[in-house]
Amino acid sequence: MTARIFDDRACELGEGPLWHPLRETLFWFDIPGRRMLARGADGPAEWQFDEMHSAAAWLDHDRLLLASESGLWRFDIPTGSRTRLCGIEADNPLTRSNDGRADPQGGFWIGTMGKQAESGAGAIWRWYRGELRRLFGEMTIPNAICFPPGGRFAHFTDTATRQIMKVALDENGWPADEPDVFLDLSAEALNPDGAVIDADGVLWVAQWGAARIAAYGPDGRFQQALYIDAPNVSCPAFGGEDLATLHCTTAQEGLTPEQLTEWSRSGCTFAAAGVSRGQREHRVLAS
Repeated sequence: MTARIFDDRACELGEGPLWHPLRETLFWFDIPGRRMLARGADGPAEWQFDEMHSAAAWLDHDRLLLASESGLWRFDIPTGSRTRLCGIEADNPLTRSNDGRADPQGGFWIGTMGKQAESGAGAIWRWYRGELRRLFGEMTIPNAICFPPGGRFAHFTDTATRQIMKVALDENGWPADEPDVFLDLSAEALNPDGAVIDADGVLWVAQWGAARIAAYGPDGRFQQALYIDAPNVSCPAFGGEDLATLHCTTAQEGLTPEQLTEWSRSGCTFAAAGVSRGQREHRVLAS
């Protein structure tokens, strides 16, 4: 299977795609470009910020929760105004936010990392009903935050380890045990980036440098791959009216001028219809 271009606005580092189920609009970020992009029935939209943003969740029809290099924000879509909810490593100018996703209990998980991908500089945090806790520390590039149906488990990775982890959750969505290795991609030298889980529990993970999104069943076995016309694939998200379209962000970052000529669509956002049926993105509870 091969994806088509959904939006041709090239991003240096496209990340954090979110399908807003009420607006039927895809939002995503160009992290170093300090901008959020969107495309829905009304066409394209774009917002420029004064710092890097990387991930989002929906609060209601008109408001998003945004993660930036300094904290979490409530963002009003019609006006473009932001209200700060809390700081995240705001006193550390060396880190920024990275991958994030809302969980089934209404919380929001967000990873941080060094701006130069310094080893062990990052962490994964969770914001839930106004409370922020650090869940896992000493991470290099936290990614692949996603949740199987049922709300009993979470997945995540530190891309540098090439391992996707699985951790049990309690009834309020907090980790209830130590994480275990769910999938080890070291033998294939594959780099897991962002991931999403469909309605059948299949994990779809972007594999940076491999020009594909790979699907693994609940047992961790490889099922299929969706090929993207860009090597540095960053994060997938299901969307569309029936949640049967898989969108994916990509990046120009890390490519030489020669590679950018060969892979001229790098940085665009792609989509493939009829791949599978996704879960509706969870809503974050504001309080």
